[in-house]
Amino acid sequence: MADFNSYSLDTVPEAGRETLETVQKAYGFVPNLIGTMVESPALARAYLEIGKTFGESSLSPTEQQVVLLTVSRFNECEYCVAAHSTVATLGDVPASIVDALRDDRPLDDPRLESLRRFTLQVLERRGWAGEDAVEAFLGAGFNRAQLLDVVLGVAMKTLSNYTNHIAKPKLDAAFQAAEWRAPAPKVA
Repeated sequence: MADFNSYSLDTVPEAGRETLETVQKAYGFVPNLIGTMVESPALARAYLEIGKTFGESSLSPTEQQVVLLTVSRFNECEYCVAAHSTVATLGDVPASIVDALRDDRPLDDPRLESLRRFTLQVLERRGWAGEDAVEAFLGAGFNRAQLLDVVLGVAMKTLSNYTNHIAKPKLDAAFQAAEWRAPAPKVA
């Protein structure tokens, strides 16, 4: 398998420099995921723009993290589960919610659990969530815009989860306290 670079500001080709400078300014460091994505400057820019747009969506910051952690856990993305566990914790998402999402357990909060379940339906059925799932989501107090914002979050995390699966960037020190390992496959 091909080894992928994780570029820094010192090593990035000119086409990705502006993107990494923006990331460095925003986060104080360049996460290895973005350093890897910038091999394709278009991918890195798209991911960051979708992330910015998702951050402006009709879902609250906690709801956004529920979607992002649910997608990352479903896709068994060890890097993203660790990264979003860290971001969620820093964003005041209760540890009980973060832990449940990491362990693929139901959430105690009925509204957030409805969001988690709907996100899983979108993932498991590749977008064909079904009328029952849509009605349950709307019945939990969400609206149609929030439903479509779940799709936006799924798209965002699919970009990073798949990049991580293929390129395998090293987990950054900033996320290591929240390191997560995908469960071993169940033996039949």
